[in-house]
Amino acid sequence: MKDPDQDTLFDFPCQFPIKVMGKAVDEFEQEVIKIMQHHITEFEESAITRRASAKSNYTALTITITASSRKQLDAIYMDLTASELVIMAL
Repeated sequence: MKDPDQDTLFDFPCQFPIKVMGKAVDEFEQEVIKIMQHHITEFEESAITRRASAKSNYTALTITITASSRKQLDAIYMDLTASELVIMAL
């Protein structure tokens, strides 16, 4: 069986920024943190940078992680996009 990490441009482990956007409510950031903690054992909230939209209706989070594999990244993106609080994950 082919290793999915062979089909990528990244050499794992690597630093990887994940961008997540949602409505500017407390529950959004809490949900994103919960998802990240599920996939990253030593997740640090200091890895998050926050930016509000022009009218402060939305929040953009950039979370820089040390990704261990493509499988891990795929699982993170699946959980983020499955959340009703997440509008977009890049």
